[in-house]
Amino acid sequence: MANAKILAEKEQAVAEVTEKFKASASTIIADYRGLNVAQVTQLRKTLREAGIEFVVLKNSLARRASANAELSALDEYLTGPTAIAFSKDDLVAPAKILTDFAKKNDQLSVKGGVVEGRVVGYDQIKALAELPSRDGLLSMLLSVLQAPVRNFALAVKAVAEKKEAEGQA
Repeated sequence: MANAKILAEKEQAVAEVTEKFKASASTIIADYRGLNVAQVTQLRKTLREAGIEFVVLKNSLARRASANAELSALDEYLTGPTAIAFSKDDLVAPAKILTDFAKKNDQLSVKGGVVEGRVVGYDQIKALAELPSRDGLLSMLLSVLQAPVRNFALAVKAVAEKKEAEGQA
């Protein structure tokens, strides 16, 4: 009976990971080999604060889950020690946090992942990480929207000053 119990636990784990693959806006796969406990703890803390779940999985379970989620192309990244960051909401945050951490800690290497249901490699993850954050994008949008109003106000002010100068002359 112990085998049936273990099998049921594994099936439950695969089902949970499958659901995470399907629900995530962004999933990043990394090799954490060589990181010490303090470094992993710091990374987990940073990811958790951003609302990102970071789990270490056996590759066999991760492969079954990726196949169930119709992401079999991920199998090439599921080799060696594997940690996976799942983000339901923020597309950019996991890529940004993991690549920044990897720059400071050579032992962590980002392998690939899934972005909006599409399997991508390290180069696409790095490009994603270089995008401005959501807040940065919103501030850029706000400044673009304010520019015409600001320019109009400056033009009106210039016209008023010109008329005032003509009236005094």
